[in-house]
Amino acid sequence: MLKQLKENYFFAVIRGKDEEDAKEIARHAILGGIRNIEITFSTPNAATVIKELQEEFSDDSSVVIGAGTVMNLKLAQAAIDAGASFLVSPHFDKKIQDLAQEAEVFYFPGCATATEIVIASQAGCPIIKLFPGGVLGPGFIKDIHGPVPQVDLMPSGGVSVENVADWKKAGACAVGVGSALASRVQAEGYESVTTIARSFVAALEG
Repeated sequence: MLKQLKENYFFAVIRGKDEEDAKEIARHAILGGIRNIEITFSTPNAATVIKELQEEFSDDSSVVIGAGTVMNLKLAQAAIDAGASFLVSPHFDKKIQDLAQEAEVFYFPGCATATEIVIASQAGCPIIKLFPGGVLGPGFIKDIHGPVPQVDLMPSGGVSVENVADWKKAGACAVGVGSALASRVQAEGYESVTTIARSFVAALEG
């Protein structure tokens, strides 16, 4: 599963206005080639969305559905019960990591300093989310990989079509794409999500 997540490379970070909005963004992101789907708990009834998407894409092993904005143990348990394959939070919480290990799901905590990254890595988190990515910048990965070369880092926040190749070149094992994906839904409909997803994928193939 970890190998699949890294191969997919892109995580669609989805904050839906409601259940249907989140599912439509997810479906159109997948159509555009982004197959790691992170449904954040800022989405109303996020656990239901996760469960329904898991069922909808159960025949496609390349699609991996997980939960984002997992702020506490209660949300972590709700995500696991809904069938989430991974949990993402903006911070590191050892209790969430313990629960994730017990449930055999992955936990990718948000970290922004060398100390946090090392602590989370030593706790067994297989990928560390660099958050906020836009503040830290691609150079931060190179700086961390100097003393801690083995750690897998995934920026989230501040990743754009224009800079995604820079993140990959700097050593990012994956990237989280958030507001950029759904930025044109209101004006152009959900097809715009597929178009934007494709442009992210193409930016790495160029």
